[in-house]
Amino acid sequence: QVQVVESGGGLVQPGGSLRLSCAASGFTFSRLVMTWYRQVPGKERELVASITIPSGSTNYADSVKGRFTISRDNAKITVYLQMNSLKLEDTALYYCNAKRWVANMPFDYWGQGTQVTVSS
Repeated sequence: QVQVVESGGGLVQPGGSLRLSCAASGFTFSRLVMTWYRQVPGKERELVASITIPSGSTNYADSVKGRFTISRDNAKITVYLQMNSLKLEDTALYYCNAKRWVANMPFDYWGQGTQVTVSS
């Protein structure tokens, strides 16, 4: 059974830091793309950062470049999102997505989300 589980959200003051984790399990793979998205009520889900396993290539939204860092532990199939210099506008529900390909067909797996609230 494939599972994607996020953790690490919480309440932090502006300028503070949080680290989110996303662990994927239940399948074997040759290549995965794991992506953090975030969503605020009433707005579309926004891509925050992605990383390819095992290569480690990354991609970031302009709004988080220089502040957020995505990394991975290939052995654990876990990715991390280090969020520094947090701003009020980073408040959102953060979701992790794992995408893999089987016979060139993409399959998406989503976590349940973890809330990040930036507030003074």
